[in-house]
Amino acid sequence: MAIKIQCVSGTYGKDVFTNKGMFCGKVEDVECDLKRFKIRSLVVRAAKESYISKMLGSKKGVIIPFPMVESMGDIVLIKHISLPVSDESEVPEPHEAVEPVV
Repeated sequence: MAIKIQCVSGTYGKDVFTNKGMFCGKVEDVECDLKRFKIRSLVVRAAKESYISKMLGSKKGVIIPFPMVESMGDIVLIKHISLPVSDESEVPEPHEAVEPVV
């Protein structure tokens, strides 16, 4: 089912959550396909200490393809995003000192 939006400018500043309830940030910009009158993607600025900011590190935001958007209303609900798990474990050895990230 397609998501219908009356006004593109109404999406700016909306809170973005994953379908598992994790806060991601706010919609900062929208990329549109003007030939087809469709939204292509949402640019989401990662909020400080949010789920996505922890994944992105020093990056400020992420581009979410519009097919990942599940619903739009008072908030934007997207499919849950997770990092791929690497073969190498990033868990430090017990004798290694780990400094907290501030």
